[in-house]
Amino acid sequence: MKKIYILIFAVVASVLFLSACGNEEQKSSDQSENTSNDVLGKIQDKGELLIGTEGTYPPFSFHDESGKLTGFDVELAEEVASRLGVKAKFMETQWDAIFGGLDSERFDVIANQVGIREDRLEKYDFSKPYITSAAVLVTNEDNNDVKSFEDIKGLKAAQTLTSNYGDMAKSHGAELVGVDGFNQAIELINSKRVDVTINDKLSVLDFTNQKPDAAVKIVAQADDASQSGFMFRKGNETLVEAVNKALDEIIEDGTYEQIANKWFGENVLE
Repeated sequence: MKKIYILIFAVVASVLFLSACGNEEQKSSDQSENTSNDVLGKIQDKGELLIGTEGTYPPFSFHDESGKLTGFDVELAEEVASRLGVKAKFMETQWDAIFGGLDSERFDVIANQVGIREDRLEKYDFSKPYITSAAVLVTNEDNNDVKSFEDIKGLKAAQTLTSNYGDMAKSHGAELVGVDGFNQAIELINSKRVDVTINDKLSVLDFTNQKPDAAVKIVAQADDASQSGFMFRKGNETLVEAVNKALDEIIEDGTYEQIANKWFGENVLE
């Protein structure tokens, strides 16, 4: 009889232990999920949205003559933050380090015309697209040999090494020369230290409008347009949803078109 009691006690203890472990695992899982989904709440409690951006990429993110950070992405991100009830705080970071900054939680979102690509979607979440543009091939105005993307094989292309445009230049056989951003690429074209750059059409048009005497020209345009959005770490669903809601409001009430017209002279959503 004593052995039976001992056996029953052991079984009951095992059941209670397994139940406790299960509860702890569920509690841990719930806490992890709440931490993941409460990013928006933390941002609103703190009163600021931390935004990673280059600050060297006109007309999307750059410093004007007064030194103020401005640009299309900057103004749109500020408007989104306002709709979330918080202030936008920009954390300027070179392009090649900007994804790492997001990974390390240095900021909550990237606003820097980040192209929405399948490989990035595997690791990150994106907002709805907020701009559409095409890649263009740019060279010095004295260069009459380059007329198409096929002509750049073996030539030096000034590119940020992890960008869509760098990948495109490499796929056409160009030798990549790493740069920090758009301005440096154009400077190298102007001084003929590189042969070409593939870059965003809107950026190039803005530059040539601001500096019509610049010794650069567009010689070709890609057929496929690309879309860009705000980029987030995975697991921040409530933040992504809130940003998408804000974007919808900005588009519907005409604010988006006002910002786009200021920088590009037209709506650049599609």
